[in-house]
Amino acid sequence: MPYHSAPLDLAFHALSDPTRRAVVSRLSRGEVPVSVLAEPFDMALPSFAQHLRVLEDCGLIASEKRGRSRWCWLVQARFDEAADWMEAERRRWTDRLDRLEVYLDKATEDDEENGTSV
Repeated sequence: MPYHSAPLDLAFHALSDPTRRAVVSRLSRGEVPVSVLAEPFDMALPSFAQHLRVLEDCGLIASEKRGRSRWCWLVQARFDEAADWMEAERRRWTDRLDRLEVYLDKATEDDEENGTSV
């Protein structure tokens, strides 16, 4: 997984906003119309629609018009990409910390053998 990916950068940017994270949390329970998504937020519908646009532009959600309502749902693929990146980073840092622990253990053993302290 590349360290810099425009779609991934946009996804993390979108998730940096608490309103958008709340929308994602709500959509994790299933698709709903925009009017239902907007209810808990104290903002005008055009302002709320901007948040939805950011989420949709980065591929975290999708929407479609059904009758007189616009329905939204999560797009799992973008979340999978973000999770894969985070897992790769977790493994990388775990490996680094494991190597540091081995190095420090070896240094401590060497110091004890030489009669010096760290």
